Amino acid sequence: MISLSAHPEAIDLDLSRSALVIIDMQRDFLEPGGFGASLGNDVSLLRSAIAPCQTLLAAARALGMLVIHTREGHLPDLSDAPPAKVMRGKPELRIGSLGPMGRILIRGEPGHGIIPELAPIKGEIIIDKPGKGAFYRTELGDVLKEQRIENLLVCGVTTEVCVHTTVREGNDRGYRCIVISDACASYFPEFHRVALAMVSAQGGIFGWVSDSAAVVAALSSEHSVSMS
Repeated sequence: MISLSAHPEAIDLDLSRSALVIIDMQRDFLEPGGFGASLGNDVSLLRSAIAPCQTLLAAARALGMLVIHTREGHLPDLSDAPPAKVMRGKPELRIGSLGPMGRILIRGEPGHGIIPELAPIKGEIIIDKPGKGAFYRTELGDVLKEQRIENLLVCGVTTEVCVHTTVREGNDRGYRCIVISDACASYFPEFHRVALAMVSAQGGIFGWVSDSAAVVAALSSEHSVSMS
């Protein structure tokens, strides 16, 4: 059990009932030539989340916490991609179009892969999702129930879209969600700031907001205790 500094207030967590969820740290969102760039975004703005995610991942692995990676993407035939999502942006740069990293936002293509800095290791769970939220049309709910998880430490990109949607879904399902502020990022810094404020407003209506330094310190302290 740890006490984690957070907003709107500190939260006590049973780490044996907690999981680190890393949302969509994929080449398609963080590198030139992927889906994020196809929408006209400056993908370099997301790179600030990489180092904090790395420190969180290392601390979680050292403690033996459940680690879950998610990837947004679609089947090659686009049967799981609604037209309202596909028909967005320039026709030659839409989901399924051929780009510098293969077909944009398609499972199995190079751009769909998680960036090398955060590559999953054996035993870590990868959830492939067709939508913004990690619970929609995925096995995530079953995995969390099987592992008896109650608390989700959430990071990744983008703050106001896939992170926010997953936290809202998790909150509705009874999970206590803690968003790690500096381990999330957005193409729009103002959206990032407001999205975090929305999570912790009204007494924490969707969850809690902490930062990687606080989380890593708490996890490292627990690891030291367990090793002594």
